[in-house]
Amino acid sequence: MKKIVLSLALFMGLSGSAFAGGLLTNTNQSIWFLRNPARDGMIGIDGVYSNPAGVMFLNKGLHLSFNWQAAFQTRQIDTTFPYFVLGAQNRGLATKHFEGEAKAPVIPSIQAAYNTDRWSFQFGFAVTGGGGKAEFAEGLGSFESAVAGVAATLKGTTGQIAAAGLPVKTVEGYDMDSYLQGKQYYFGVTLGSAYKVNDNLSIYGGVRALIGSAGYKAKIDNIRVVNNAGQAQDLNTYFGELTGVIHGTAQQIQSGIDQYVGAYMAAGLTKEQAMAMPAVLELVAKGQAVQGIATQLQGNTALLEQYANGVNLQSDQTGFGIAPIIGIDYKTGKFNFAAKYEFRTHMRLKNKSTVKEASMIEAVNKFKDGSLVEEDSPAYLTLGAMYEFLPGARLSAGYHHFYDRKSAKYGDAQKLLKGGTNEYLGGIEVDITDKLQASTGFQITKYGLTDAFMNDMSFVCDSWSFGLGLGYKVSDKVMVNAAYFQTNYDKYKTAAVDGMSNEFFRTNKVFGVGVDLKF
Repeated sequence: MKKIVLSLALFMGLSGSAFAGGLLTNTNQSIWFLRNPARDGMIGIDGVYSNPAGVMFLNKGLHLSFNWQAAFQTRQIDTTFPYFVLGAQNRGLATKHFEGEAKAPVIPSIQAAYNTDRWSFQFGFAVTGGGGKAEFAEGLGSFESAVAGVAATLKGTTGQIAAAGLPVKTVEGYDMDSYLQGKQYYFGVTLGSAYKVNDNLSIYGGVRALIGSAGYKAKIDNIRVVNNAGQAQDLNTYFGELTGVIHGTAQQIQSGIDQYVGAYMAAGLTKEQAMAMPAVLELVAKGQAVQGIATQLQGNTALLEQYANGVNLQSDQTGFGIAPIIGIDYKTGKFNFAAKYEFRTHMRLKNKSTVKEASMIEAVNKFKDGSLVEEDSPAYLTLGAMYEFLPGARLSAGYHHFYDRKSAKYGDAQKLLKGGTNEYLGGIEVDITDKLQASTGFQITKYGLTDAFMNDMSFVCDSWSFGLGLGYKVSDKVMVNAAYFQTNYDKYKTAAVDGMSNEFFRTNKVFGVGVDLKF
């Protein structure tokens, strides 16, 4: 059952990045990105996030962009564990499907820039990390496997008790209720300015402040054993009956010993001689066997007895961090090139939790009330290029690298990765008419995953995404954007450890609309 507590202590990573980007970072900060993810070398108001130095090359005046996105995910896990066959709801199967839904129906973002001849003053607001609530209505395999493992041990122990002749109901299975919910939001506020060095070159400097907010709920209750009579009994009731049978049997044996010894002593034997008689020795051996059974059972049941009334954990976490950003943009002829580097954001989330005391299990202290949890946002580098190969038609390409192994996580989890995240992006944008514009693009995301890093509380999978959308110029000052973005994930299967393996899979769909204004 310690495994349950350890699992509870891992689920802070449940939400993770809800959309596009690295392990925690969301890069979809505008509808322009949904239309075509390869925005790192493009010039537009969305560049306040993707290419801030390039925003300097927009016309003078005030530029505003208001964006609304809705994202819908599933997180699917097929967990294989031999003792799942004992589960009352598992139809005798060793593999069980767990699925969580993550919904974020309202994801706002704002980009603003005021340009002069030489300067561009910029502001951005977005959900730059996390951004949704994930819910597993039936909990997770790591929860259930702990109960299943103890049930299997009890099955063997109670079988031995029955074989010894004690009138017990043997354990033949288990049942339980489990639930898990996690939400995580990193709200980012960006301030910065770009300077036009000359007609071809601009540079940028700024800062991003992150406000972290997270909340987690985990519940395991109504843990029951299924006996050989087909009855599901709660643990307190079953353990009470079992203990009663063992104690009753022990008392009967001791009573038999006392009767034999009394009879032998009445016949003239000493107590020592009476205790050495075969009939007494046989009962003593039975008594020792029952005592051994009681000791073995005590070790099995001690793990579950403390959870007989269930587990109910709730933790709310808040934090703040700030990091600088630098960028550069160079345009020449029909080409534009850009780069941006965001430094690591040092983030410590403070717990307000139902866990009030330090635990003997270190991982549980992750949720100790008042404690601080390491949850940095990694530094990352973006490179981008754009080529106008025909009048009104533009190709774009980009590259992202997230320095995940250098961003601190609780328990140094970042050290379990093979390396940082790499993303490769490409796309096309076409002006169909003076008013109507269309674009599409793709993104390939490769993480430095290992089996040790992956767990059912916090997992990602390599993926490729595509986006497409339209922009319509209502007037010279107003443009409306609409787009759809979808991520297609690879499956990731871990090798079995202690008999348990997981196969991970996710889905992700995002819809968005926005409006850009010029003054």
